[in-house]
Amino acid sequence: MTDFNVHTIQSAPDASRPQLEQSQKAYGYVPNLHGVMAESPALLEAYRTVATIFDTKTELSATERQIIAMTNNRLNGCTYCMAAHTSIMQAANVSEDVITALRDGTSIADPKLEALRVFAEQVNTKRGWVAEDDIEALLAAGYTKQTVFEVIVGTAYKVLSNYTNHIGQTPLDEGFAKNEWNAEPQRAN
Repeated sequence: MTDFNVHTIQSAPDASRPQLEQSQKAYGYVPNLHGVMAESPALLEAYRTVATIFDTKTELSATERQIIAMTNNRLNGCTYCMAAHTSIMQAANVSEDVITALRDGTSIADPKLEALRVFAEQVNTKRGWVAEDDIEALLAAGYTKQTVFEVIVGTAYKVLSNYTNHIGQTPLDEGFAKNEWNAEPQRAN
């Protein structure tokens, strides 16, 4: 098995160092995911850019963004991101029943949020080939056509991190350990 480094600011390629310095400033440490991504300055920059766009330029609430992220994390079997985003949701005071539903892949009690979860699941499992009924159900719940495409932004964001974690076997950061999550990944044949 190929071993990938979890880079520090000092060990990272020169082009990744400014990105890792920004991570250090933002979080107080360099998350292991960013350290692994630093092997490819393009990947690290792409991830940080898409994450920022998803967090700041969509019309989705923090809870809605986490629903999209966690749905993808679970479906992609990403143990690192499931633990990390559970911690993020707890810090943002997302309802514990929503967190549990997302970790377990069960229905969310709030019908609007459940419609978003189901649509995010359809986008992931159908690789974007969603049915008209899938879109109509999301719109009927009170979302917009813009939301349809913002789910794609969130899905792309999670592909970058989930796939990196699978290939790089990113070790879980200590701060996320209390929210460790294990499930059999749904690997493609």
